[in-house]
Amino acid sequence: MKPGLQFRLNQQLTLTPQLQQAIRLLQLSQLELEAELRQIAESNPLLEFSEDNPESPDGDEHEVIELPTSSASTTSSDSVDDSEAPEWSDGDGAGEDPIDFSSGGASSRNGNGADDEGFEPQSAAPETLQEHLLWQLNLTHLSVRERTIATVLIDALNPDGYLTENIESLIAALPHDVKASAAEMEHVRRMLQRFDPTGVASLDLRDCLRVQLEQFDVDTPQRELALRIVDSELELLARNDIARLARKLRANEDDAAAAAVLIRSLDPRPGAALDVTPVEYVAPDVYARKDSGRWRVSLNPDCQPRLGLNQHYCGLIAQARGTDASWMRGQLQEARWLIKSLESRAETLLKVAEAIVRRQSAFLDYGPEAMHPLVLREVAEEVGMHESTISRVTTRKYIHTPRGTFELKHFFSSGVSTEDGGSASATAIQAMLRKLVDAEDPRKPLSDQAIAEELHRKGIQVARRTVAKYREAMRIPSSSERQRAG
Repeated sequence: MKPGLQFRLNQQLTLTPQLQQAIRLLQLSQLELEAELRQIAESNPLLEFSEDNPESPDGDEHEVIELPTSSASTTSSDSVDDSEAPEWSDGDGAGEDPIDFSSGGASSRNGNGADDEGFEPQSAAPETLQEHLLWQLNLTHLSVRERTIATVLIDALNPDGYLTENIESLIAALPHDVKASAAEMEHVRRMLQRFDPTGVASLDLRDCLRVQLEQFDVDTPQRELALRIVDSELELLARNDIARLARKLRANEDDAAAAAVLIRSLDPRPGAALDVTPVEYVAPDVYARKDSGRWRVSLNPDCQPRLGLNQHYCGLIAQARGTDASWMRGQLQEARWLIKSLESRAETLLKVAEAIVRRQSAFLDYGPEAMHPLVLREVAEEVGMHESTISRVTTRKYIHTPRGTFELKHFFSSGVSTEDGGSASATAIQAMLRKLVDAEDPRKPLSDQAIAEELHRKGIQVARRTVAKYREAMRIPSSSERQRAG
């Protein structure tokens, strides 16, 4: 190799329209997915829900697409071209599987929506934007200083996800022992912008749209033109004056129109995606049951949409001419993309749920005190996907277990060192803390220091201030307040 020459290998992901749709469907909750599909089906005559018209009096035939409900059911419909499938995996995701995951997890549900084991649905606590970002922050490898700065920035976000406070007030909000420059605050803010949802912690609309465009592959059509529009011509874009926009930027009108479509696909209010409206009941997306000593995972078939291609309308395509034929072929292609995206969503959800159950089988067997530390990166590496994909698939997706119904995010937590060189998850430590408080003498409640020392005797190396943080997060009063209440 000649001196001065360097070779660098990297992987890049091009966000095709199909992949963009698949990503959007993946991050939707069950109810949001249902509403989204209903809206799409209303505008596409070639696509419909099979239950809408199970026996058509007109003799129309329906090609029903059933999504997989177990790890063994991953075959797709013959009507969909496999080359059009949006790919999630960065690898084959293969590896040793110590647990036998097979179908049948939800087959015991009875007619009234309950199951034979008598599980009751649990309410899901609403998650704020700040909680969602702090959860990601706790799973990110940052220094204590950067984490402190990031926490201040996250606390200052408005409901839409923007930073509206000036930099001087944010610096003043830092703890007294942390002195940061404006450049350092900006560096951490730029990192936060790439959290999920992308674009949070932006200063204005232009900043928000730009960082979302920067996440696209450099080869994405009209990406550079879209960046130029965001930088200087947002007002023309708002007026939808494509002709003038093209003249000012010296671009082709078709290219300018395509760039405008790309910009409109972005989210101008990324923080608003996390709605804190309380949820009364949760229908689980996934089931985990133990059968013959092995944990088995399956999708909830009641939560998987059954979409069909109306063969009567498909047959009319061959008879159509001109613009009608072109329009119907486009609708058919969009319907096939949607069906394939739904199959990818179901397969991804199942694969991630299997990986989580493999890692947290001790929790399912023995309870919260047996929860293992788990971060996004570990599951991402096991299933061959990106960490952002794991974040999307575990947000507002629920798993039904003999111990209750939990959001998939519940199984992730940072680790605390133990005396034997291992680590214990924050969830396990909180369960131990709760157990100690429940068993204490109400006349002499345990102080935070006493709890920390008791945990030390159990081999958990945790500081008093960490105990206080966990106690406050669990809404457990201080020892003096518990004594007064007792």
